[in-house]
Amino acid sequence: MAKLRTSWVCDGCGGVQVRWAGKCPDCGAWDSLKEFRHDAAAVPAVDGSAASWQGLASASPAVPLGQIEPLEAPRFATGVGELDRVLGGGCVPGSAVLLGGDPGIGKSTLLLQALGHVAALGKPVLYASSEESAHQVKLRAERIDSPSNAERDRHLYLLADTNIARILEQARTIKPAILAIDSIQLVSRHDLDALPGSMSQLRRCCLDAVQFAKSTGTVVIVVGHVTKEGDLAGPKLLEHMVDVVLSFEGDRHLAWRVVRGVKNRFGSTLEIGLFEMTGSGLEQVDEGAIAPDAVARAGCVSFPTLAGSRVLLAEIQSLVVAGILGSAKRKGSGVDANRLAMMIAVLERHGGLRLGDRDIYASVAGGLRIVEPAGDLAVCLAVAGAHLDRTLGRGTAAIGEVALSGEVRPTRQLLQRASEAVRRGCSALLVPASQAADLASLAGKADIVGVANVAQAIDQLGAVPGSATQGSPRSSAKSS
Repeated sequence: MAKLRTSWVCDGCGGVQVRWAGKCPDCGAWDSLKEFRHDAAAVPAVDGSAASWQGLASASPAVPLGQIEPLEAPRFATGVGELDRVLGGGCVPGSAVLLGGDPGIGKSTLLLQALGHVAALGKPVLYASSEESAHQVKLRAERIDSPSNAERDRHLYLLADTNIARILEQARTIKPAILAIDSIQLVSRHDLDALPGSMSQLRRCCLDAVQFAKSTGTVVIVVGHVTKEGDLAGPKLLEHMVDVVLSFEGDRHLAWRVVRGVKNRFGSTLEIGLFEMTGSGLEQVDEGAIAPDAVARAGCVSFPTLAGSRVLLAEIQSLVVAGILGSAKRKGSGVDANRLAMMIAVLERHGGLRLGDRDIYASVAGGLRIVEPAGDLAVCLAVAGAHLDRTLGRGTAAIGEVALSGEVRPTRQLLQRASEAVRRGCSALLVPASQAADLASLAGKADIVGVANVAQAIDQLGAVPGSATQGSPRSSAKSS
């Protein structure tokens, strides 16, 4: 009988402790130590003698870097363009992918659609579900549109099992191009004295799946649950073991879905994939579908935000209403709440606006999330426009980072942002004054307005051709 050793592993930092404690001694996280059992006899003791190193010699000796031939690993597409974009152009053979998201967000639907497209090309794929029966998976597959249902049904294999050994054995028999395990929290090994979802089971089952991917060249996609804080459930080690970590975000009660790359050893983590949940599955969303409204409204400002290699024209909306001095609310959805508070302070100090007794709300239309400083100017103009009841001209976008001194500072890749905004129909651009000369190539296509500080930007409200009202907002702000 193998002797099991019990340790306590922190799921935040991965630190190992010999006994349980309410607070992790390494990172200070509370209630983060989880029980981990392992076979002490499975690890040979090494005391430095030659005998103790026998059997530990590497099967492949170390070689100089110059003697290693580069390995060509051709990618293959999943057929879902937005997913391929986030993966870096498609799946790399032998890679392990961890897909996380809230319950009901559409992880299983996205996986089934991707596997259906690959199976329609004649490549065998295996979908192993530990949460649903094969009949339940088939009912979902029938609701999803597929290029060729007959070809898909012939090469898409379904397996309802919770034993990781049986799942991998079926994969060795079928030799699929992609193996999807949904989900890692409910699969287990029978030789481990621990419940499914425990620290021991998660680490061992994920390790088995990753080793299978590396040894066979099969792409393994593992679905992981998330905690109420939005983090992937289980030890942080899971994210280090896999090659790609994807986060499926969005409100399950809304149609928009966003797939983000948290980690990617084969591509950029800046790309995002846009989807819309419909009755027939997830539909890919073109960036033009989330374009702002063409009608100018007070408190609404367009901002071209970078999402990897493409530019999305987002709309920042703001609402300013009467509040209570000393307990005014500042709420943000899709924008950083702390940065929103700083922009409000800048507007009060350098913009001449009185906002201390106003409740201010800001959001990004379409479910997007903007965290880059280049959206500061758009946020300031949205709040100022909502407070003064003034608008920018129809088809006007704002780009620029706002410093605490009120200065509008330069931003990166301005030409790319501005060119895409003009292509999407913007007729005027508010940009940092120091970078206005860099957009000389767009002078005949759009009006380029350089602003040096927040005060000059506020003066553009109601002054751009096509706006709803005219006049000087500065005088109105001071009189209020």
